[in-house]
Amino acid sequence: MNTAFFLLSMTVVAVISDTMLIPFYPQFFAQRFGMESPEHVGAYLAAMSATVILALPVWARVARKLAVIKLLVITQIAAGLLCLYCMHIESLAMFWLVSLCMIAFKGSYLLIYPFMMRMQKPERHVFMASLLSIVIHFGGIFGAIIGGVVLDRWSVEDVFLFMAAGDAIQTLICIYLLGSGKVAQKTGEVHVIGHGASSRGRRPLYLLGIAMMLFYFSAYLVRPFFAEHWQLASGIDNTTVSGLAFAIPAGMALLALWSNHAASRSHFLLNRPVPCLILGVLGLLLQAWPQPVAVVLGRCLFGWAMFQVTVHLDVLLFQRSRPDDYAKDYSLINLFQNLGVIGSSFTAGSLVASQGLSAPFLLAAIGFVLSVMSYPLLCHVSFKKAVTA
Repeated sequence: MNTAFFLLSMTVVAVISDTMLIPFYPQFFAQRFGMESPEHVGAYLAAMSATVILALPVWARVARKLAVIKLLVITQIAAGLLCLYCMHIESLAMFWLVSLCMIAFKGSYLLIYPFMMRMQKPERHVFMASLLSIVIHFGGIFGAIIGGVVLDRWSVEDVFLFMAAGDAIQTLICIYLLGSGKVAQKTGEVHVIGHGASSRGRRPLYLLGIAMMLFYFSAYLVRPFFAEHWQLASGIDNTTVSGLAFAIPAGMALLALWSNHAASRSHFLLNRPVPCLILGVLGLLLQAWPQPVAVVLGRCLFGWAMFQVTVHLDVLLFQRSRPDDYAKDYSLINLFQNLGVIGSSFTAGSLVASQGLSAPFLLAAIGFVLSVMSYPLLCHVSFKKAVTA
């Protein structure tokens, strides 16, 4: 088995660990601390994103002095220990402090992405971006399912035991890679293939970051309260089923990956970014309709759009960067992505409190419409090329 397999496995485990509670934070805070405020859930999710924003550039800078895999051994051990501590915290304020420290250490796994892309030929970037997107989507499937099962059958504290187990698995993989000599143990030892884009200043990256911020703001508006929305629309009060409904986009991502491979010959229109954003608008509007069939259909369209647009934007990032700058530029783009997520977290909580569970879907649809209109300008692509890219 090659290095990429182990790095992808680490990413799967990390995503599963990170997404176990994402659909269920409203229930978690209500059961664990008696806190039922939607605004509180939104504020906590925003704080999680802010923590990643602050931590990732630090890890990227440390990675210039310490090999990425060695760094991950340290950070994942720390994250696992903090997970175990979270199981025993009874104070809400202390939970915020310790869990956000845990998120800061967990976030270091994001360095795997630029680390892997740096080892690939430029012509393989689309494939790797697609594969990593699939990994993230399916990690979301298992994370949501495991989180739902744990909340159904065990206590809420047990979620953190599963999360700590994920950190332990990542640590063991890193130790194996270091011991086997499959990865560089010093900075500067990674074999870089290709030269990437020439330096053209930071403006294209900032414009791409703005496009990603708008897209991520819109897409993540619907995440925090989807489980509650589904339970209300379907009448099924079961967190495992809610987790499966939440994870529908992951199944669509696999279908989209197959379509992209087949479309290398046929250039299928619905694989392209602008048509996919339009499909995303329709999917969000369908999800706002409190009927289970409409929600499922909307979830399918939304999942297709999310995969295609995310892969396209990620490839644009690496086209506008150079291999030596991948980690630094990825941390910059991640800043914009998480600013979008922060904004969506605060907005979702306020919208649900004042307008109800369907409101985030409607605002997200408006955001996707704005993404369609601004994409050619922000990404420096003509509208014709945007449709055919």
